Amino acid sequence: MYSLRLATRADVPSLSALLAESVRRLSAGYYADDVADAALRDLLSVDTQLIDDGTYYAIEDAGRLVASGGWSGRRTLFGGDQHKEAVDSRLDPAREPARIRAFYVHPAHARRGLGRMLYEHCAAAARAAGFRRLALVATLPGEPRYRALGFTAMEEVVVPLSGGLEMRGWRMGRELEWPTRSGSRA
Repeated sequence: MYSLRLATRADVPSLSALLAESVRRLSAGYYADDVADAALRDLLSVDTQLIDDGTYYAIEDAGRLVASGGWSGRRTLFGGDQHKEAVDSRLDPAREPARIRAFYVHPAHARRGLGRMLYEHCAAAARAAGFRRLALVATLPGEPRYRALGFTAMEEVVVPLSGGLEMRGWRMGRELEWPTRSGSRA
């Protein structure tokens, strides 16, 4: 039985292990091994600001961390602690989209709806914070899943990595749906 909870700083070692396993195994066929390794070294790690803001979640199965993901009302669009600027200012919900950030699923639990569970929780929290739109940068293996969640690809993103390597992805966005008075979504 899967359970969703807020991630804590104590989860960082487990989140890091989950992230690495997810990137290495679920990116196979999309990125060469050297690109995945460079991305883990240079770009993809836990963003502790999300944990501190209370907007990063963990999904457990029998007490074991099997998925994580979050949203943010801050400027950073992607990447972990080692990729960010020192100041990560807040966004204006009336004018700017909230960020969907750092979704990772353990390969043994892939394609079981955990990404959708995280997304729905994040979208509801962003909506409650006053945001009307969402933005993200999807990895190549993540792009089809985000498209299935209603995101539209807006432009290709190429992130330089060490060793002259590059990681390709897609900047994506979508409008948030708002419940109508009858309870259906508009």
